Amino acid sequence: MNAPNSKMIDLQDGDALIIVDVQNDFLPGGALAVQNGDEVVPTLNAYIDLYLTKGLPIIATRDWHPVNHCSFQAQGGSWPPHCIANTHGAQFAAGLRLPPDVTVISKAAAPDKDAYSGFQGTELEAVLRSYGIRRVFVGGLATDYCVLNTVKNALENRYQTYVLSDAIRAVNIHPGDGRKAEQEMIAKGATMITAQDLA
Repeated sequence: MNAPNSKMIDLQDGDALIIVDVQNDFLPGGALAVQNGDEVVPTLNAYIDLYLTKGLPIIATRDWHPVNHCSFQAQGGSWPPHCIANTHGAQFAAGLRLPPDVTVISKAAAPDKDAYSGFQGTELEAVLRSYGIRRVFVGGLATDYCVLNTVKNALENRYQTYVLSDAIRAVNIHPGDGRKAEQEMIAKGATMITAQDLA
């Protein structure tokens, strides 16, 4: 689902890499595992290396829930407990080579507020503005929830938005949810790319 006849994209000042929720609980064996979620890690590492080479900002979002978070089934939510702050499940994937100066955005840290988007109730927008960002490149987990909503908010905030289609995986609670999410992102103005599209 890449853009037809897309030209090579030159990374430049004003570009940022946003890595969404690549945390242990979303990997195989985790509390809320995304099928093949671990497959995004080596691909994202290649993107990280590219951004480091270019001296461009890298931002990582994470779920950082309290034990009584409203999204948990015990509180009437949809999900099993996951990504509880300061637990192993909330840590970034061990193989993800985030640089020491990565900007970490914690979301859904209040018991009564959920957030599928990295922008929701966080300082992400302020961080991007402080860096003078115009284009964002988004990958991570999961396509049909936190990636989708982060991309939608990026577009609403008028960022030119690229989705790293080789570095996302879907929950697919319903068959085809991931594909629908990709189609929705494209319909709203995002461009699907892979590492091969970057010069």
